[in-house]
Amino acid sequence: MNTLLVLMGPTGVGKTELSLQIAEQLKSPVLSADSRQIYKQMTIGTAAPTDEQQKRVSHYFVGILEPEDYYSASQFEEEAVPLIENLLQTVPVVVMTGGSMMYIDAVCKGIDEIPTIDEKLREEVYALYQKEGLDAIRSRLKILDPVFYNQVDLKNPKRVIHALEVCLMSGKPYSSLRTNPRKERNFNIVKIGVTRNREELYGRINLRVNKMIEEGLVEEARKLYPKRHLNSLNTVGYKELFEYFDGNCTLDFAIEKIKQHSRNYARKQMTWFKKDKGIKWINLSDNTSDVVEKSIRLITQSNP
Repeated sequence: MNTLLVLMGPTGVGKTELSLQIAEQLKSPVLSADSRQIYKQMTIGTAAPTDEQQKRVSHYFVGILEPEDYYSASQFEEEAVPLIENLLQTVPVVVMTGGSMMYIDAVCKGIDEIPTIDEKLREEVYALYQKEGLDAIRSRLKILDPVFYNQVDLKNPKRVIHALEVCLMSGKPYSSLRTNPRKERNFNIVKIGVTRNREELYGRINLRVNKMIEEGLVEEARKLYPKRHLNSLNTVGYKELFEYFDGNCTLDFAIEKIKQHSRNYARKQMTWFKKDKGIKWINLSDNTSDVVEKSIRLITQSNP
């Protein structure tokens, strides 16, 4: 059976270069499972594959949407799965890499049938959030879906707002739509997780943020500042610089916050990934001279 190789791991671990090396050896295309690299104008802050890297290997789902465009994990599933099936008619292996946990799960497991949110409704809910704060959103969610209200992280505006949007859009409790289906795929799936020792990973994250600043992240964020209300820009690297532009902190403070929030996100990603017992892990802090060959062996061993 043809294979989807899913290469995952925390931010800053080195997924991009490793995916390129594996894809080059296997003559495979690469799909990005990154909920922010899919947008244009955000190349530096999302560490999107460069033009040079994209010339080495064919890439999909990189820089194809405007920041204003709505996109979700369910849409990614709808578009990525048939694309993978089509690509596997001409190549034996497709590589998918990224750190967006929901996007990876959407392809590997399937995702609930959550309705697409009407833009007008989205604007109304956001206006309520802006005017009355998160407490108002929580209160409405508690009435419409007390079950999910007791499950969700009530300090996470993105999740609370999305749940309320779904309730209002569907006329049903969000919790009733979250059935967690497991969908069968017409291809074999091999999951490889890459990690590093914590101290090394955090050092790489800090250095990567410094490199982003050198490459022009501040200027990139400034151009996007008029669109700061968009969900696509509620992203580490941009939201901290928006605070700097607002005069709420110094640039040095904003940069340190980007590093801190990136490290926090890496921990969150690892917590999520470790729940999946089907992932085969490779520690890149160890001898990595044969990591590409090791990854290819894992594909062979996992094929039925």
